Amino acid sequence: MNKKRFGFYVVPLLLAVILVACSGASNKESGKVSQNETGLVDVDSNQGNDEEQSTVEQPTEPETFSQPEIELIMVGDILLHDRLEEVAKQEDGSYNYEAIFGPMKDEIQAADLAIVNQEVLIGGEELGVSGYPCFNAPFTLGDALVDAGFDVVCHATNHTMDKQKKGLLSCINFWKTSYPHIAVLGMNETKEEQEEIYIYEQEGIKIAILNYTYGTNGIALPEDMPFAVNLLDEEKVVADIKKAEEMADFTIVCPHWGTEYVLEQTKEQEKWAEIFFENGVDLVIGTHPHVIEPVEMMYDVSTGHKMLVYYSLGNFVNWSGESRDGVANRFLGGMAKVKISLDEGGNPMIVDYGVVATVTHVENKTNGVYTTRLADYDQDLSLTSEVVKQDDAFSKEYLVGVADKVWGDLWR
Repeated sequence: MNKKRFGFYVVPLLLAVILVACSGASNKESGKVSQNETGLVDVDSNQGNDEEQSTVEQPTEPETFSQPEIELIMVGDILLHDRLEEVAKQEDGSYNYEAIFGPMKDEIQAADLAIVNQEVLIGGEELGVSGYPCFNAPFTLGDALVDAGFDVVCHATNHTMDKQKKGLLSCINFWKTSYPHIAVLGMNETKEEQEEIYIYEQEGIKIAILNYTYGTNGIALPEDMPFAVNLLDEEKVVADIKKAEEMADFTIVCPHWGTEYVLEQTKEQEKWAEIFFENGVDLVIGTHPHVIEPVEMMYDVSTGHKMLVYYSLGNFVNWSGESRDGVANRFLGGMAKVKISLDEGGNPMIVDYGVVATVTHVENKTNGVYTTRLADYDQDLSLTSEVVKQDDAFSKEYLVGVADKVWGDLWR
């Protein structure tokens, strides 16, 4: 799919002519600036000392003001298998995940709004650090996400209830007490919290962000907390979108949907995309399949409404223990990059978008896992990755081929 670009609108500012008095003791002895009846500016000739020449400041170039612009990014699943926990463990027994985000940190922090899909629960070490099938990460993972520059954390995933109610509440409490300024979406401590719509505002533009998951791996929500996780229930989702449309200028939905390890969207994803589109959503950024999927711009000719869909960003970081064909695809991810500005009528619109292909490099040593741009990844280095032992197709060249197949020129 080719990358689409829309124009920016620049509003020129009309400058008034600046009246500047010339130097000299009096108007008779030196030139002067005066305004005649037509409103134009005249300059009298010098009638005095030749050394006291009159000067007139030349008009400066007209100033121009661009429309407000917001750049947002989002990355896919933070999926911490046992091997990732092992390489994150330090000599003193603590866990540190900052190395994972190091190569991409500047780019994440440069965005006005940075969103991450936190696939696994951050319930803390007290509940036991664990990988597949029931994940749980230490609080230091949350520290690393904040340090990397993320502003919004999407927690509605199929693993949100992996540690039951105790794990859910521990995760919620961590974010509320340690980083109250970070927006945590998709999990709720109260019914009132579930009814709230998160709004990000910048330069007068209000952006609503909603987060849902298709399910929680068959683990029931607590009987006294049926609101604990935002689920893809059509009635609830449509009601939330309508509320968001009233409160904000631009609406984003981040759904956890689709089928794992499939490089194209499913009919179910397309059905939900239509629901979002029909109700006025502007941007959809999906997660869960653990591999990348296509990007599509939906357009209604009759109304002019457009909605951009990233069906799946794949994994931002993972280290699955499986060994078979296709495992290499799980180490390729995408960073969605979207610019929002105003059209001639002052309405927010997407003026530019693309995707940055990312790759997770893994070595079996402390701090040996990190995610970087695929474009910056060395072919020879890729052949030293531990992933080669799990899927011998893995290499930079192979991942470039997958990115080309799914995204075309969009990531170039």
